Amino acid sequence: MARSRGEGRRMIVASVPDFREAARRRLPRFLFEYIDGGSYAEATLRRNVEDLAGLALRQRVLRDVSALDLGTELFGQKLALPLALAPIGLAGLSSRRGECQAVRAAEKAGVPFTLSTVGACPLDEVSRAASKPFWFQLYMIRDRGFMRDLLAQAAEARCSALVFTVDMPVPGSRYRDYHTGLAGAAGLKGTLRRFAQAAVRPGWAWDVGLHGRPHTLGNVAPVLKGKTGIEDFFAWMRNNFDPSINWHDLDFLRAEWTGPLIIKGILDPEDAREAAELGADGIVVSNHGGRQLDGVLSSARALPPIAEAVGERLTVLADGGIRSGLDVVRMLALGAKGVLLGRAWVWALAAGGEAGVTKMLQLIEAEMRVAMALTGTTHIAEIDQTILAGEQGT
Repeated sequence: MARSRGEGRRMIVASVPDFREAARRRLPRFLFEYIDGGSYAEATLRRNVEDLAGLALRQRVLRDVSALDLGTELFGQKLALPLALAPIGLAGLSSRRGECQAVRAAEKAGVPFTLSTVGACPLDEVSRAASKPFWFQLYMIRDRGFMRDLLAQAAEARCSALVFTVDMPVPGSRYRDYHTGLAGAAGLKGTLRRFAQAAVRPGWAWDVGLHGRPHTLGNVAPVLKGKTGIEDFFAWMRNNFDPSINWHDLDFLRAEWTGPLIIKGILDPEDAREAAELGADGIVVSNHGGRQLDGVLSSARALPPIAEAVGERLTVLADGGIRSGLDVVRMLALGAKGVLLGRAWVWALAAGGEAGVTKMLQLIEAEMRVAMALTGTTHIAEIDQTILAGEQGT
């Protein structure tokens, strides 16, 4: 892609950080900062990136890497790459009916797309855009009847796995959202601040603001009862996420959902063992992209002991800080069987819509191929700690 689809000077997009810059130029400030930011001082957000990038790979030579196989299988589904697009709230506002564009790009790449409960497009719309099953993400909500309805809709939409997020009993505090007026500036004042930020991004305003309607959170629109403002969304989150959730509450999910169950938001080996005892099919080692409790372990540091504790009992996935195909390989070397890409696909969506997500996935694949070839691995199953140099390796 030669240019970001929007304002600013011409730029070449050749990496995930380039997509981030293109997204920054195109999106209104309140939306970019919401996607880009983390909680409090954002120490965990930085550690996610730095700890992963700091892992040295062990380069090997003369290993015959003429035939590389990047395919794998997760939860009974054969994938072209060991990754999925992670659930991201409000992601669909980055480009016109954004989740529908992203699911098509994921299908073309042979990887799963995960629709967030609080995405812009509802389950039935994404289902119509998709030709293959996709994953659905859910929170524990006070209204169990509403949860039951969402699970029924997910089954009707042919969702092949449920990603249940457990690290958000209460929302984290994100300072950037207050600075931009996305949080803390209610009513007309907040609306005017966001309108002014959108006005200086005419490409986004035309594509999404004008032609991307309806501007609702599709899956929760029914319970918002016609209230479509950003303030209404955040108020609903504060009032409806359930801080009383405990492990016994997940029996409700097992009774209502018969497909693969993936628990997202695990950072401690003891919690990973609890998930295994519950009978979860998989977990995602995740700190919510540094958006919840600042100061916790990076995903890269939390992953190895968790993989050692439960890797034989369920499928361990990971997210957080992945900015390249090399980072995907690093996560696999630390014990993950697959990874979830978060901000990377939303930046690409903002920069170029479906074509942007397609190109981002192509870049990730190309970078993975280089990393595998130069570490002497030809199959995903061969990637383990032995390809890491220094004390991380064996």
